[in-house]
Amino acid sequence: MNQIQPSPKALDLARQVLRIEGEAVLALAERIDGAFLAALALILNCKGRVIVSGIGKSGHVGRKIASTLASTGTPAFFVHPAEARHGDLGMITADDVLIGLSNSGESAELLSILPSIKRQGAKLIAMTGNAQSALARDADVHLDAGVAHEACPLNLAPTASTTAALALGDALAVALLDARGFGAEDFARSHPGGELGRRLLTRIRDVMRSGDAVPTVGTAASITDASREISRGGIGMTVVISAQRRVLGIFTDGDLRRAIVGNADLQALTVSDVMTRNPRLLGPDKLAAEAVEMMDSHKINQIPVVDDNGLLIGALNMHDLFKAKAL
Repeated sequence: MNQIQPSPKALDLARQVLRIEGEAVLALAERIDGAFLAALALILNCKGRVIVSGIGKSGHVGRKIASTLASTGTPAFFVHPAEARHGDLGMITADDVLIGLSNSGESAELLSILPSIKRQGAKLIAMTGNAQSALARDADVHLDAGVAHEACPLNLAPTASTTAALALGDALAVALLDARGFGAEDFARSHPGGELGRRLLTRIRDVMRSGDAVPTVGTAASITDASREISRGGIGMTVVISAQRRVLGIFTDGDLRRAIVGNADLQALTVSDVMTRNPRLLGPDKLAAEAVEMMDSHKINQIPVVDDNGLLIGALNMHDLFKAKAL
């Protein structure tokens, strides 16, 4: 059986699609105006939830917009307009804002629920490609997501129009995120089960070694004893501490190599003679991501952990962060 091969013009067609959709999104940037600010104000002053609704491809885009809003600090969910007609309208209250998506602005399923929405007193933001449509006219705010033409060669399949609507939804979500002062930790709380949430929520105390697992020596320790402690600890260093457990320095594999190269008689030295003084330190409540950043920026692999009084309570190295999937 002969295998079907792509057309020679496939790459040119693909590039044309990307150009058309990119131009459609860029055109939106030129049309952002006071209506966008009015939509932001409606949502920011909303006492309830944002409900997103649409049918067909607009419904798929709407689900993604609702998900993005919810994960960036704006409580939102998607309601299918056909299901709304059969009971799901009970999810919508007078305190809510409905974002209705329809490129034509004439989707019958969406228009059919508007009277009920209006009677309840909920506000309506329409996102359409037709400012003269019924949906746009009934809206409290209309956002113009129109495109010059679809990327489909037949100018039929929703392509550029869905990309534009999706981008406009992202613009709303990001502007709302900024207005609410929504930060990285807020985002992580919305994503506790994923890798991103784990990286943003994991604290140093969650991954550090503590107790006897932290290699330590006093300042009078010999190079040999300090080296043995490095081997016992297995993190490539030992922390040099005072009697009160204040960190005075660290002695690493690198310090040992430099001591061997630079000194003829290691037996005459103590660890305080060759240790790295004033090492980088972190507190236990810092994010593990901060430890990663410090290690990367200062080209180090280990960090002692100290309490508010500067006393040693733990240590970690890059392997610990890898193991905790904090990288």
